[in-house]
Amino acid sequence: MTQMIWQQYVYRRGNEVPELWDSLFKKRKPKLLYIAGQGFDVRVIKVMEKFLSTLDEVGIEVENAKLLLIEVNGYELSDELKKQTEENGKQLEALFSSIGSISRLPIGAPESSDDDEENDATATQILTAGVRSVIAQIDQYTDIILDVSSLPRVVYLSLLVGILGKLIPDKNKPDALYANGINFQVLVGEDPNLDGQIKSEDPSNEFINIPGFSSALNLESARDWPFVWFPVLGENRSGQLDKIISEKVQGNAEVCPVLPHPSKNPRRADSLILEYRETLFERMGVATTNVMYTHEAHPFETYRQMFKAMERYRISFQLLGGCRLVVTPLSSKLMTLGVGLACFNMKPQGQDENHVLAIPYSEPHRYSVTGAELKASKPEIFSLLLTGSAYEA
Repeated sequence: MTQMIWQQYVYRRGNEVPELWDSLFKKRKPKLLYIAGQGFDVRVIKVMEKFLSTLDEVGIEVENAKLLLIEVNGYELSDELKKQTEENGKQLEALFSSIGSISRLPIGAPESSDDDEENDATATQILTAGVRSVIAQIDQYTDIILDVSSLPRVVYLSLLVGILGKLIPDKNKPDALYANGINFQVLVGEDPNLDGQIKSEDPSNEFINIPGFSSALNLESARDWPFVWFPVLGENRSGQLDKIISEKVQGNAEVCPVLPHPSKNPRRADSLILEYRETLFERMGVATTNVMYTHEAHPFETYRQMFKAMERYRISFQLLGGCRLVVTPLSSKLMTLGVGLACFNMKPQGQDENHVLAIPYSEPHRYSVTGAELKASKPEIFSLLLTGSAYEA
């Protein structure tokens, strides 16, 4: 039986987050690596401002600090969003320069191509190389912060599972989460309403595979195993969903849609069912009894429910040799993080595992949202402390 590694966890929101930072950094001088994205989303500015002001207010000194600013290229954006992206980068540099140095790391997005197979390999390789570049820098730090507020989903999911894989090489160890005392924290400026307003358009012709989960659908030994698909649904993702269905999901798949409930908008789950009714429930014949509901603002609840569901299918299909688990994360940031944790936990560690797990993703080439919608956002800050001294035995 697969062990659930985050039986206990550290999770804070709103006013509780600065208290966590105070307790985490007091009485020591941390060596800090802060990873953030230079994107058009202004939530990343608000999160960093709160973090730095907290350090200043409680008098925390850092031994050394570095901002690793991820530049994601290749997207088609309006002139307004391009300008906002540039302004965000300059503002992040100005803020962080008060405590440390700044380094930039470009990670390219896939370009359209007529050669889908070649482009798919190139896109995945580019992403994998970028993740490896980040991981190569973390050994010298006591504290790693990944701020996902302005990073594309495919990038922050890859960084999340990649860093966890480096810090937790053996998930079965009793003290796995201690990770030699390295504190790995994920920060989110969450606003589900804004996530729903950001439209993703023109899904790529090729699929990007999250590094570490790239070969599961192509294994010849697993070709005849039952296929279980978990689409984690969010607004305005019909193009990506249709792309996944047409190219990756088999006709006899067991489909388990995942919807946000409870939610700040109490009718959000109902609206999503209406949005995808034709695609999932009419065309594919998905039974409503297969729908999973998970808390919109509690990633560890999403993690628990996704993990338990995948584990149930894994056990049920043992007699048939095994099963193929496929996850498509298309929802808001906190739910996506919970999905990422579940996939990391369920990833097979040995050759004799009786399941495979894939996270194929069709990255949009174009994002659209108005500057007014961005600036009207009032995000709430969340912190997930995933490894480190809090988990010492």
